[in-house]
Amino acid sequence: MSEPAPGPTNSITDVAGLRVGHATRREPGWLTGTTVVLTPDGGAVCGVDVRGGGPGTRETDLLDPRNLVDRVHAVLLGGGSAFGLAAADGIVASLYAAGIGWPVGAPGQVVPIVPGAILFDLARGGQFGHTPGAPEGVAAYAAACAAATDRAPEAGSVGAATGAAAGGLRGGIGSASVVLPSGITVAALVAVNAVGSAVDPATGELYAVRHGLGGEFASVGRPGDEDVAAWRARAEPPGASARQPATATTIGVIATDATLGKAHCQKVAGMGQDGMARAINPVHTLFDGDTLFALATGDRPEPDLAQLYALMEAAGSCVTRAIGHAMLAAESVDRTADGGVALRSWRDTFPSGARG
Repeated sequence: MSEPAPGPTNSITDVAGLRVGHATRREPGWLTGTTVVLTPDGGAVCGVDVRGGGPGTRETDLLDPRNLVDRVHAVLLGGGSAFGLAAADGIVASLYAAGIGWPVGAPGQVVPIVPGAILFDLARGGQFGHTPGAPEGVAAYAAACAAATDRAPEAGSVGAATGAAAGGLRGGIGSASVVLPSGITVAALVAVNAVGSAVDPATGELYAVRHGLGGEFASVGRPGDEDVAAWRARAEPPGASARQPATATTIGVIATDATLGKAHCQKVAGMGQDGMARAINPVHTLFDGDTLFALATGDRPEPDLAQLYALMEAAGSCVTRAIGHAMLAAESVDRTADGGVALRSWRDTFPSGARG
């Protein structure tokens, strides 16, 4: 039997039918954006798990297994705090124009179902009121429609993670996948914006790297003592960035091509939160709104019990690994001239550990 291995792109687009689009706003005064994960036109079964103490979400109640609607047509991940939920309006309008949605009457009478979650990045670009809205949702949708399905979506400081920070470093968006021996594909896309840190304070290593699959993190080494000492000298104490409630939040989407119901999707999302806890410390705090969605496209049969166990275990692993890729792809930024923030990337903070 074959061993688990990353899919062809090691990203969420390894789940056939899923597409990802980003709208990125990084002009003067701006440092925010929107990301959309589009399902196949017929939708996908979806579940959600919210662990953080300050969530900002949309359309999550309908994902309860007791409720009627069993398909969603896209998932929004956004910056802009509560204001950023308005980007879903542009995604909904775009889906409706394409004739995609939950049927509620005659042909063409559909309601697109777009749950979503946002992270806090207000004023990091300099202007508190510069937040994503419907135009960014339209742009992200268009980008997803135009995206190549045989390539990984852009990672790093883009889309929902444009203004992200994690433990005093620049956050990012990243992805990872695995193909299980059963043939089932599991993947995750995560925007990392946490009060906690993705870095081991003793060594400067990213927690996620030690959980890599195969050689995916082979180019990442242990930082030298000089880099670690310099980082410690300027690092803020834990929680220093959380000056007000709900000023962080890590959000993401887990996906599989297996056939699952809403209850099992909810459990998959919950297992994904365990993967978040392996990559960020502390996690799920009062200042984070950590939220994960899980999508099941149903291209493959319903798994048996052993396969379901392996799928759920893989969900956590993919989230951990996606967080590692997000942090590695992030880029340093300095918006202090505009009244915003300055954030160094992990690679620029620990150059001795970044071999490639």
